[in-house]
Amino acid sequence: MKADSDPNPWLDVLRLIRWPAVAIAVLIIGWFTIQAALRIVSETGLEAVDRAAEAVKQVGAGFTSTTITETFTAAIPKLGTEGMLLEVAQLEATETFEHRDEKRAFYDLVPLGVTVSEIRVPVTYRYHLRLEDRWTLDVRDGICLVQAPAIRPTKPPAIHTDGMEKRIENSWLRFDETEVMDELEQSLTLRLSARAGSPQRIDLVRETCRVRVVDFVRSWLLAEGQWGQGRILAVNVVFADESVRDLEAPLQPKG
Repeated sequence: MKADSDPNPWLDVLRLIRWPAVAIAVLIIGWFTIQAALRIVSETGLEAVDRAAEAVKQVGAGFTSTTITETFTAAIPKLGTEGMLLEVAQLEATETFEHRDEKRAFYDLVPLGVTVSEIRVPVTYRYHLRLEDRWTLDVRDGICLVQAPAIRPTKPPAIHTDGMEKRIENSWLRFDETEVMDELEQSLTLRLSARAGSPQRIDLVRETCRVRVVDFVRSWLLAEGQWGQGRILAVNVVFADESVRDLEAPLQPKG
C-alpha cells in the first residue's frame, strides 16, 4: 500500500491565523473610517462656525456694498426702451415771459416803434430719476448711503392755458401785435422746458426729491428684510451733482 504524503505545515498555520487576521483587518478599516468621519465632522463644524460668524457680521452691517447694489438694481423693473421713471417732485409756478420787438424802415433810418408782448401763465414742473441710470448703495454703521442719479425735469411741463394772461403794447406805427403775441405763445413750451432744467428750479425741489428717494429705498429695504433694529436704521441720499461732504445728518424715512 502506498503511504500518504506528509501534509504541508504552512496550510495548518494559515488555518490557525486566518480568523485573527480577518478581525485585525476589520479593526484597521474601522479605525480609518472613524478617523475620516471625525475629520469631515470637524471641517463641517468649522465651516458652520464661519458661516455663523459671517451671518452675524451681515446682520450688523446690512448688505455689502456690492451685494446691495446688485440686488437693488435687479429689483428695478424695466418698461419699454426708455425704462422706468421715479417721479420725485413737482413744482407749481406762475411764469412771466416778455418779448420786445423793435422795427425800423428805410435802412434803419425811420423808427417804427417797439411792440412789447407779455404772457403770464401757471405751469406745473415735474421731476424724476431714471431708474436704469447708475445707483450705488453703501452700508456703514447702520446707515445706507445712496448715490442716486441726477434729478431730471419731465418734459414738456404742464402749461395751464386756462389761467394764461396776455398783455401787449405797441406803437401807432405798428400793426403786427397779433403776430408778435402768437410768436411768443408758440415759444412757451421750449422756454418752459429750458427753465425747468435750470439750476435754480432744480434747487427748489432738491430736498423734496431727497425725501422721496429715502422713502423709496426704505420701502425696498423693508421688502428685502434689511430694515430695522440691528440692520439699517437710516438712509442718506446724494445726487449725481452733489458731494457726500455736502450732506447733513441722515434722514429718517417717514412711517
